[in-house]
Amino acid sequence: MRGPAQRPGHSATTAHAQALYPFLAEGGLGAPGAYIGRDAYGGAWLYDPWVLYERKLLPGPNMLVLGQIGNGKSAFVKTYLHRQAVFGRQAWVLDPKGEYGPLARAFGVEPIALAPGGEVRLNPLSPRGGREAQLSLLRSVAGAALRRELTPEEDAGLWAALDRVSAEREGGEPTLPMVVEALLAPRAEMVAEVSAQSPESFAEANRSSALALQRLCEGDLRGMFDGPTTPGLDLDAPLVVLDLSAVLDSAALGVLMTCAAAWQQAILLERKRAAESAGRPGAKVISVVEEGWRVTSHIGVAEWLQQNFKLCRALGVQNVIVVHRLSDFGASGAAGSREARIAEGLIADADTKVIYAQSPDQLASLRAQLGTSATETELVPTLRTGEALWLVGRRSFLVQHRRSAREREITDTDARMLDHAGARR
Repeated sequence: MRGPAQRPGHSATTAHAQALYPFLAEGGLGAPGAYIGRDAYGGAWLYDPWVLYERKLLPGPNMLVLGQIGNGKSAFVKTYLHRQAVFGRQAWVLDPKGEYGPLARAFGVEPIALAPGGEVRLNPLSPRGGREAQLSLLRSVAGAALRRELTPEEDAGLWAALDRVSAEREGGEPTLPMVVEALLAPRAEMVAEVSAQSPESFAEANRSSALALQRLCEGDLRGMFDGPTTPGLDLDAPLVVLDLSAVLDSAALGVLMTCAAAWQQAILLERKRAAESAGRPGAKVISVVEEGWRVTSHIGVAEWLQQNFKLCRALGVQNVIVVHRLSDFGASGAAGSREARIAEGLIADADTKVIYAQSPDQLASLRAQLGTSATETELVPTLRTGEALWLVGRRSFLVQHRRSAREREITDTDARMLDHAGARR
């Protein structure tokens, strides 16, 4: 395997080099936080987005992590969650590849494994987040299932169906099959609410969205999001992992990530309201989305993630999106499309960017989309394993991530892949 490019030495005149005496260097970010590793000057490097925000050293908590396979990006994210737990931070992870099991078990919990026809169901229409959140999440799920924006008739049909189902349940928990039934066989009251001419015209206008949602209830994706949430799930654990590896190769993975994310948001919104009612601060949560390009390629979940980014300070949530390279966001849609604009907004709203080694063909994107300087851009292809360029607000740092022996055991994805490959041979 070809190693990173050689990093050129720095040259300077004696007139400039004399400024190094007495070898003073910046002391990191100037705030306490979780230990990450060592910076280029050899000092301990700490990071905590909430402390930095409180001290007005960082505009917002959201983070974007970039890195080619094998350069340490996944190891960093996992140890970051592991260390932030010491400070009482809870983490929620959307894990499409099933890589967070060892970390979850280090916390004494098991991932919530979702599979068609499996034993675990999550209800994306849980009323726990409130009526407005419930409708917003239904729109996101429907948009993701359709892979396009909703028409005005479809949007009105969804809220009419949700209203009718909620009223009939008398405060109970509506589910996707109930909404599908209401869309395909509308009641007279629903038709009147949206000023449709007849039940037949209402059903025809909402047929596409109903059939798209029906796949989650009766098709190949049934058994994951088509009923009340399975009781007994440990949602207060320091780490909650939603394992979607059973459907990794499914073309509908983005839809399923939308449903899982919707369910997660309902839980977090409920907790926020409960904390406010009790007059206490809400818990700080780190929400990690692996394979982020799969998310932004679906308009429904892209809009959900955009909303989460905008509400991060109010919710006390740090959103972390993990991708291999900026060009992954090209899967979000054609240039100028709403999906592409949302992806660009997510990049801009991530006030912390952690960049592991990138290939030379990505450097132009770094300059254009992240605004890296010429020096920072030239540095990126030379980064060694575990080494990253951190862009925190308007400042940049070269940081070498460090792991303990125990952390290596629970974060070394490459070693586990090699073990599995050896077992197959």
